[in-house]
Amino acid sequence: MVEIIDGIKFYNNGNYSEALTVLLSLPDGADKDDPFQIAYYLGLSYVRLKRYEDAIGYLEQVVTSDENIARVYQCRLILAYSYTMTGRSRLAEFELSKLISAGYESAQVYASMAFIAYEHEDVEKAIECYEKSLKIDPNNTTAQNGLGYIYADTDKDIKKALVFCKKANDLSPDNPVYMDSLAWVYHKMKFPNEAKKLITRVKEMLPENKLVLEHYREIIENED
Repeated sequence: MVEIIDGIKFYNNGNYSEALTVLLSLPDGADKDDPFQIAYYLGLSYVRLKRYEDAIGYLEQVVTSDENIARVYQCRLILAYSYTMTGRSRLAEFELSKLISAGYESAQVYASMAFIAYEHEDVEKAIECYEKSLKIDPNNTTAQNGLGYIYADTDKDIKKALVFCKKANDLSPDNPVYMDSLAWVYHKMKFPNEAKKLITRVKEMLPENKLVLEHYREIIENED
């Protein structure tokens, strides 16, 4: 007879589909000593498999009812990410705001807030949140890349854009998202050879990414 611990072992070993099979087969009340443990691991497993819609319901259970504060904070952050990935950016923003108001201020939370703010064209809030993220963790590559991209995309400060995007790429080489931002910086700086070379590599790595394809078309067409 399978038990919760079997599902947790599968999850910890990276076998997320097997973890789901075990956890979903457990009878009601199997987690009576820890009522939200099954929901917690189901939510995490679905997120690992990029099945965000399936994850949301379980993560919401933990966030709204669990008394384990550390687990609630973790799930609130993951829930915000899942909302973002399913196009519910306002709900994501709400969850992140709840974290900040509860005193859970981290570089990751502020970087996520910045990303959502920029999606909603609130440039100043996005910059402010990325700066707060970097104040907490100066080596946070997500914030470095995001801030650099905004400075380039809005033509606010191309020199700062280059500094931040190069830092992100230096700390996390061969990250296609960061490479895309740097290619965009080169494009804005009118360095066509560098931009074309980099965006071509990025397109090979992320051939279906909408933003990458937009950048690729503009950079290549501009070059031609």
